[in-house]
Amino acid sequence: MSEFFDHLTRDHRAFIAKQQVFFVATAADGVRINLSPKGMDSFRVLDDRCVGHLDVGGSGNETHAHLAADGRATIMFCAFDRAALILRIYGRGRIILPQDDSWESAAASFTLLPGSRQIFEFDVDSVQTSCGWGVPFLTFHNERPTLSKYHTADDPVERLAKIAERTHSIDGLPVRGQTRMPWTKEHL
Repeated sequence: MSEFFDHLTRDHRAFIAKQQVFFVATAADGVRINLSPKGMDSFRVLDDRCVGHLDVGGSGNETHAHLAADGRATIMFCAFDRAALILRIYGRGRIILPQDDSWESAAASFTLLPGSRQIFEFDVDSVQTSCGWGVPFLTFHNERPTLSKYHTADDPVERLAKIAERTHSIDGLPVRGQTRMPWTKEHL
């Protein structure tokens, strides 16, 4: 049976803190729905009505494009190795890039990771919990180091040049480009 809440409770926060993976779903009018699995140490509950996700560069930038066009998002956490539970956060998101005035205050909530390119902050409209009884047990072994290694080896000037060329999503929605590196190898 599902339950709805208008904010994140202490129990919700504790559940989120234990999860190794979460999923972000976004959509905009006339384009594909985007569903992205996320890991690493990249999610924060900022308060009972706001959460944040430190986004590391990968194969695309669909979440950015969808949030810029529409703003709606669903974030899902799912227990794989404990008592069954699914927690969804429904809300609206905004994009914070390293060159934005609000970057420093937003980034203070995170440990910057190699390849950090933006922060998504989401205002919580509602929270839903449901049973999750159909979700299998899975065991977490460890994070994959591949993406961090890739970004650590990447030349910052070349990386910004690549980002500057990527001005649209796979469906043609515009994205704002990153103009400065928010992390250096000294951060590691």
